[in-house]
Amino acid sequence: MPATSKQHHMLALSLLLGATLGAEARGQPAPAAAGAVTYVRVNQVGYRPDGPKVAVACSLDSARVDRFVVRDERGRTVFGPRRATAAPGFGPCVVTHRLDFSALRVPGRYVIVAGAVTSPVVRIGATVYDGGADTLLYYMRQQRSGWNPVFRDSVHRMDGIAVEGPRKGAFVPVSGGWADASDYLQYVATSATATTSMLMAYRDHPSAFADAFAANGAPGANGIPDVLDETRHGLDWLLRMFPSDSEMYNQLGDDRDHSYFDLPVSDSSDYGWGKGRERALYPCTGAPQGLFQHRNRATGWASTAGKYASAFALGARAFASRDPAFAATLRARAEAAYAVGLAHPGVCQTAPGHAPYFYEEDNDADDMELGAAALSRLDDAVRFARREPVTPWLGADTARHYQWYPWHNAGHYESWRLARARGDTASQRAMIAWYRAGLERVVARAGNGFRIGVPFIWCSNDLMTSFATQALLYRRMSGDTRFRPYEEAALDWLFGTNPWGVSMVIGYPRGGVTARDPHSAVAAQLGVDKLLGGLLDGPVYRSIYENLRGITLHHPDAYARFNTGRMVYHDDIGDYSTNEPIMDGTASLTYLLSALASGAR
Repeated sequence: MPATSKQHHMLALSLLLGATLGAEARGQPAPAAAGAVTYVRVNQVGYRPDGPKVAVACSLDSARVDRFVVRDERGRTVFGPRRATAAPGFGPCVVTHRLDFSALRVPGRYVIVAGAVTSPVVRIGATVYDGGADTLLYYMRQQRSGWNPVFRDSVHRMDGIAVEGPRKGAFVPVSGGWADASDYLQYVATSATATTSMLMAYRDHPSAFADAFAANGAPGANGIPDVLDETRHGLDWLLRMFPSDSEMYNQLGDDRDHSYFDLPVSDSSDYGWGKGRERALYPCTGAPQGLFQHRNRATGWASTAGKYASAFALGARAFASRDPAFAATLRARAEAAYAVGLAHPGVCQTAPGHAPYFYEEDNDADDMELGAAALSRLDDAVRFARREPVTPWLGADTARHYQWYPWHNAGHYESWRLARARGDTASQRAMIAWYRAGLERVVARAGNGFRIGVPFIWCSNDLMTSFATQALLYRRMSGDTRFRPYEEAALDWLFGTNPWGVSMVIGYPRGGVTARDPHSAVAAQLGVDKLLGGLLDGPVYRSIYENLRGITLHHPDAYARFNTGRMVYHDDIGDYSTNEPIMDGTASLTYLLSALASGAR
């Protein structure tokens, strides 16, 4: 019996869904119609049944999208037709349309059809984010210095030699920790922030983490959640970097590392003591630093000391029952670091090398607030909080590299927790109000179809992660849901609801459209799968990309159609500004993804 036109239509939809799934399994964009100018972008990880669900149609010309439907795997319409909401253009998207299907709550796999355009597969389910936080830990293990489980060998065993301070020229044993990105420099600022983020993630959402790896990162359970194994690796290194109350180090290595594009086990960088030998170790000095023609603007120790204090204090609580002696050491070093911060206010920026690039951190009040709150010093925490109630990049159009770091002030949340425990409602209200003020500033810039209001400076995905995290914490603290659509929009952006349709976490979700050619010697020589879980820097303003040194695309731009606007993203090993994975951003994202797991409190 001949098929009806409806049956033909359903068969075509089933075949299209199959083609979409096939492309997804290969990690490639789903096929688009010839000459397509409109693309439906979705969160490739998925949507939870009770949460907002919005896809964005990006049109590269003035094409309109009037209505859309959602169809299931059998081609049946299960939602719609609904009207698409027109919104201003953004980046290469001349116009955008928001496709809101929040009312669809039934778990399953779907596609969105808007005219002749079909989206990638859409997943709805309570467990879509389960395992996400643990996926990020794969990248953290790959970044380990000292024993590295990916190479089954030790990395940078001879670190390092102090280049300033009272022990100038002396060997100080500080091997360990994590490389900062695809180079092998190591910073206390980012490593302590990463450690703190993971400790907070485990404290607040312990059920989101599994135990599948040993303490050294090798496969095999050891009775300890993997996130605690990773935080201990970070804490051990931080203890080595703060060996005495008067000796606090801030940085290991400088851009002499960039002379070679080697694997870490065969790093040929030469700091004057021979290839692959000791690296330069920079102490906190309270004065501008830089061994060559460029110098930073350091003024004190507190920005680094506060980060030490919070990581150690939270670590002491996390390991109190598992390893009381280790916890006692951490508690003592937390108190010592906090005292150093009080005695030496000001910022300790990272040291540049031959290039003018460094982490230009200009604030220390947020770090000291977090340290004070983690040490249960509420009066001190509130005093520091008043010095910087709103992190300055929130609402700004630009900022210098890592100028306002960390990207969201976790100290406000810790102060709120402490104030709640002590019944201090005034301090609770203040922390809530300050978070709200920062969120309002970003939302005021987010009138575009993607609902994105962060500036596209270098490491924009860090900002996206922190905005979503601050919005989540604000909602938890206040019960106010007004920023929920923007929180979800930032999350969706990270996982594919962006003009390029790319998930910004390497290899996640499995089979999704993610980076295949990141800026990494490990990926180039051993395969991109070795960087599973790494969060990319993310899109930047074209003006930043065009003015950075040493960027040259190695291949034709696969996303050229989408790099015509104010910001750009390239999946190319030659673009370190948008396509390099970042350790601190990856660790910060563990908090957000652990909060989204189905079993999280």
